[in-house]
Amino acid sequence: MKEIILDRSHTEEFHNHVDFCIGTGRMGLALQKEYMAQLKYVQDRIGFTHIRGHGLFADDMAIYHEYQDENGVTKAEYNFTYLDLVMDSYLELHIKPFLELGFMPGDLAGGTQTVFYWKGNVTPPKDENRWCELVQVTLLHLMERYGAEEVITWPVEVWNEPNLKGFWENADMEKYFHLFEITFHAVKEVDPRFKVGGPAICGVDDERWIREFMKFCSGRQLPVDFITRHHYTTELPENKGRYGYQKLSDPEFGFRNLKSTRDIVDEFEEYRGKEIHLTEFNTSYIPNNPIHDTNLNAAYIAHQLSRLGDHHSSYSYWTFGDIFEEFGVPFTPFHGGFGLVANGCIPKPTFYTFQFFKHLTGRCIYRSEHALVIIDDAGDYRGILWNPVYGEKKGKKELSFRFPAKNKEQYSLIRRTVDEDTCNPLKVWHVMGEPASLTKEQKDLLKEAAQPLVTPQNLTAAEEWITCSFTLKENAVEYFELKKVIMKSDRGYVYEQINRMESK
Repeated sequence: MKEIILDRSHTEEFHNHVDFCIGTGRMGLALQKEYMAQLKYVQDRIGFTHIRGHGLFADDMAIYHEYQDENGVTKAEYNFTYLDLVMDSYLELHIKPFLELGFMPGDLAGGTQTVFYWKGNVTPPKDENRWCELVQVTLLHLMERYGAEEVITWPVEVWNEPNLKGFWENADMEKYFHLFEITFHAVKEVDPRFKVGGPAICGVDDERWIREFMKFCSGRQLPVDFITRHHYTTELPENKGRYGYQKLSDPEFGFRNLKSTRDIVDEFEEYRGKEIHLTEFNTSYIPNNPIHDTNLNAAYIAHQLSRLGDHHSSYSYWTFGDIFEEFGVPFTPFHGGFGLVANGCIPKPTFYTFQFFKHLTGRCIYRSEHALVIIDDAGDYRGILWNPVYGEKKGKKELSFRFPAKNKEQYSLIRRTVDEDTCNPLKVWHVMGEPASLTKEQKDLLKEAAQPLVTPQNLTAAEEWITCSFTLKENAVEYFELKKVIMKSDRGYVYEQINRMESK
């Protein structure tokens, strides 16, 4: 086992934006009790700043309507009943929207093409002026209700994945760029302080789309505030019944692809250094891939989180919970859903990957393909280690660190381990017979099975070093804190004597 000697004064690049944004299904789902229970669970234990989802203008939110007046003239009217309920619920949980403008209301749609079980319309507007008016009236309503100073802090993204034919009619680049331009101006007319970005592309032909988008914005002198794209790391699915199985791709391929977006944006002097936001990322891009429920997913995502901040101001995991209906209502609690939390508020292993990264505050002194180590202002250490096993990668991973410390200084080492033996609710559910409808007792058992193993240890520095060795099982994620401690025992309290006590 190689021993890694750490240097307190050394600094490694690591930008931790793990809590900036989290994804959700369409916004109308926020009217459901279980949805809000899952979001509260996530917010109480991790705490994200923004939330992004589809369907702001979808018909189930019921914002836009058309009617004919007594003279037969078609007019627009707006209904913000559901929007207010959703936004109130978000803000009560101290999370603000990252507004995605889409999809097209049925009354305003220029075509009939839809996507998903809930039939979001993905066609351009039949009336551009009314689209712009819809955007402006909605923003003005939000500003009146929640205050302009608050609402202008909500980023605005125009549409979702227009480079895919399923999300934008014919994946028509010219029509999307036109929609972006008129929407950009409409938002800025409401308040120029709004931050507006796009093009929210995903995968297919991404380099051409990003370059052409930047050319368009440059040619039209649009001072776009940020660039958005998506990032998924699996190959095409093999379908079996209701499920899709995909192989994980080499993470280095994905990191290189992401770097290409940074490089393209920086080719344009007026946009050099502009923020890039990954407004969606995960392993698989389908909501029925069982990998999402696994320890492998947790370990693979840990590696992603260690690198995604290199070129991005945020990276929004798709999604926080499993109340999600793109392919329909799930049949079982574990169905390969995107969420950090399974239905029933059962945390999946990847939930802890995010919780662990949220604790990484301080300066990074070590970063590798399997570990991050941080030192804080008090001189204490925190770190995360991971060991994803897929493809040809097999077996345990052993790591040993030497931490600088003063001779005879006492430290506490607290380790929290998530692996297939210690935190694996999927396995317990399988052993239970894979029940589709969980009883309260079954939910409670699965929640018990979804907790990390906590291992405490007291250590004393010898010759100005503390050595800590870690053995990571396959698909393990481990978080540790190494802190200086001074024992402050109560008078007469001797911990070492407790287990030696004999009854008389």
